[in-house]
Amino acid sequence: MKFIQKVFFVVGTVCLGTLQVFSQTTSKTENLPTDYLSKEFHAGRRQALRNLMPANSVTVIFSYPDQVFSNDVNYVYHANPDLYYFSGYKEPNAVLLIFKDMQADGDSSYNELFFVRHRDPLREQWTGKRLGVEGVKAKLGFKRVYNSEAFPDFPIDFKKFSAVFYDNPPEDVTGDGSVGELKNLIGAFKTKVSIPYVDKQLFDDLSLIGKYANPGNLNRLVTVYLKPKLDREAYRNNPIMQELVNKPDSATLVDVKTKISTAFGGISRYADFTNTLRAIKTPDELVLLKKSVQISSLAHAEIMRAIKPSMSERELEGIFMYVHKKYSAEDEGYPPIVGTGANACILHYEENNATKLDNQLTLMDVGAEYHGYSADVTRTVPANGKFTEEQRTIYQLVYDAQEEVFKLCKEGVPYPSLEQKASEVLATGLIKLGIIKDASEVRKYYPHGCSHHLGLDVHDKGPYTGNLMANMTITVEPGIYIPAGSPCDKKWWNIGVRIEDDVLIGKNGGTLLSIDAPRKWQDVEKMAAEKSIFDNANFPELK
Repeated sequence: MKFIQKVFFVVGTVCLGTLQVFSQTTSKTENLPTDYLSKEFHAGRRQALRNLMPANSVTVIFSYPDQVFSNDVNYVYHANPDLYYFSGYKEPNAVLLIFKDMQADGDSSYNELFFVRHRDPLREQWTGKRLGVEGVKAKLGFKRVYNSEAFPDFPIDFKKFSAVFYDNPPEDVTGDGSVGELKNLIGAFKTKVSIPYVDKQLFDDLSLIGKYANPGNLNRLVTVYLKPKLDREAYRNNPIMQELVNKPDSATLVDVKTKISTAFGGISRYADFTNTLRAIKTPDELVLLKKSVQISSLAHAEIMRAIKPSMSERELEGIFMYVHKKYSAEDEGYPPIVGTGANACILHYEENNATKLDNQLTLMDVGAEYHGYSADVTRTVPANGKFTEEQRTIYQLVYDAQEEVFKLCKEGVPYPSLEQKASEVLATGLIKLGIIKDASEVRKYYPHGCSHHLGLDVHDKGPYTGNLMANMTITVEPGIYIPAGSPCDKKWWNIGVRIEDDVLIGKNGGTLLSIDAPRKWQDVEKMAAEKSIFDNANFPELK
């Protein structure tokens, strides 16, 4: 029985995953979309990377591993965004090498090598076609392509390069021991380069500091993310971590960022390169990202029409997914958040299992993923279509904060100023309402950041210090969350509001990409009074 179930699951996975596997097979005869990124785009990104790399260096990029969903069934595969960005390849068990300089090879030369998953007709009958060596050459434009099994013994001396750049390889990779599997590719690379062990969790947390920290949020990052982990030996014994925890000020931050870069060498420089490139969206990328955001916005608008107190959180999630699929979005960019009442006060609430919305506010943070590019849109809507006075007051405060931040969304504005402005407006409003007494208390009800980069990852790569630059895409998402038991008047309890929009940074101002989803409370109520295409969807009762 399990075998039969697996057959049907795999067939379904193939149907959903076909678009992911063949990112370049776009002819009309294949009945596939024709708006994927071109091989010329990916080649251009590789050259842009080379322009950042120093002489006599190489960058190494691995595919992501498969992940088990249940027993002998995997999750639908999600490609490493970096590998896709630089190649267009969306399959597992692969490694790409990008050289700064041309490498001599007898009478010929090359500046990139690609080791990819081999063709296997028997497996392809079950799980879908693979590109293989010839497919990667023909469809993705690479010249030097080999089966991944060739990588461990391939005659390349990494020690001759002045620098080797790479992402910190994952530690939880499993496999059956086949030579071409990702686990063995990573093992062979570590042997070739003599990579020392790096505690992945420690590295990830230090990278978070290097990426997101600024003088305004350093104390919060240290308190929330680092101090709770000091019971781990790797954290206690790391001098950079100790310096951060003991003196979290601006001078320490400058010193620590330099030390992080030095300590992790090729990993940190790899992050610098990819953050620099992926932060600025090209015209080709913006076409896809705008489409993803518009799809998401239309879904939020339809939810405003369809929402009823008798509905469940899961039912709303299903409407989102239907609209996304209607417009050919392959997936959601992150697990949908649909929280009503008290659940709206849980920042990353993902259960979505409340059976009735009742007459409460419902916070919905849901974004489509279209051809790899993720939107990130949040709306907060009264289930009965009308805000109460208290709900409307908090909603308007969040809206006002967002409007003030929008004014700063232009080239040359310091990135940290967005967070400062959001906190300032929210703190002033909460003091006026008597919910807090001092601006220092604002984090009690506004515990997250205002903005992040958006693109191939929902929290995309990009710098979180310095100034905004044209063609960055960011979110603007202030919020207020007042759970029951908070030290304020009970009339505010269980009100959670977040309004999140996606903005394209321009030289003189930002462009609101998620404009198709109403934001003003008056417009939300107006749309909630409209008819939805789902109003007459009648399903039989379960027996």
